Amino acid sequence: MTILTESTVAGTDDRRNATENSIKFMVALDVDGTLVDHDGHMSAPVRDAAQAVVAAGHDVLIATGRSLNATLPIIEQIGIDTGYAVCCNGGVTLRLDPDLADGYEIIHKSTFDPAPALRALRERLPTAKYALEDEDGNFLATERFHDASFGVEAIGVDFQTLLESTAVRLVVYSTENTPEEFSETIQQIGLAGVTYSVGWTAWLDIAAAGVTKASALERLRGQLGTEPNRTVAIGDGRNDIEMLGWAGRGVAMGQAPEEVIAAADEVTASVFDDGAAHVLRSLLS
Repeated sequence: MTILTESTVAGTDDRRNATENSIKFMVALDVDGTLVDHDGHMSAPVRDAAQAVVAAGHDVLIATGRSLNATLPIIEQIGIDTGYAVCCNGGVTLRLDPDLADGYEIIHKSTFDPAPALRALRERLPTAKYALEDEDGNFLATERFHDASFGVEAIGVDFQTLLESTAVRLVVYSTENTPEEFSETIQQIGLAGVTYSVGWTAWLDIAAAGVTKASALERLRGQLGTEPNRTVAIGDGRNDIEMLGWAGRGVAMGQAPEEVIAAADEVTASVFDDGAAHVLRSLLS
C-alpha cells in the first residue's frame, strides 16, 4: 500500500484545461471526513484542489451517505454544474445540468420496505432513535431525531408510521451504546434483505439490498465509458469500503478505521491535514 504524502504530489498544483489533459479520470469523492471535517468545514486547499480537478475536465462525482439536500451545497461549493452525484450511499443518483429548472434531476432511486429491519432493530435497541428518508424525499423521524446529513428538517412521526413507509435510506442512532456494543448488536441481529454500514459512532445507515456507493458508481461508469483503471475514489468511512475496492485507485483518508484502510490502495493524510487535496492535486500532473 502506498502512503501518499505532500511530497508525492509536489509540483502538480498547476491547473490545466480539458484539452491539455491526455487522461481523463472519473473521481468519486466522499464528503464527511474527506472533503469536510466533522464540523462540516471544507478547507481552502481542499476546495481549491477539487475546483482545479473539475476545471481540468475530469468527471468529478460526489459520492456520499448524505441525502440530496445536504449534498447540493457541497456540489455547489466545488463548482460541479454538470455530470452526476451519488447520495444516500447509492440510493439516489442525480444528473447535474444547469439548464434544468433545479440544476439537477433524479435519474435513479432504490427503495425498500424498512419494516423487517425496523422490527428486528427495535426489539434489540428499544431506546434507539430511528429516521428514514421516504420515496418523496421527506425525512420521518422518532424522538425529534435530526442530523445535518438529512438536509431537511425531519418530520416527527410514531414508529408505526415508519413501518408503513417506503424508504430510500434508514438511519438508526443509539445514545446508550458504545460504537463497539452497537456494532456487535447489529451483527447479532443478522439483518437480511438490506445493505448496511456502521458509522464512527453508534450510528447505522441502511439501504436497499445490494445498494452501495460502488453499485451506483459502476452504473455511472458504464454510462460515461470510463475504463476501470481510470477510476479514483477517496473516502474515510465504513460505507466507503466497497467504493474503495471498486476504484482503480482507492485512497483512504489518514484517520480512517483499519478495515477501511485495508480496502484501499493508498493512504493519504487525514482530513485535518487536507489529505483529499494531496490526492486531487496528483491528478493534475
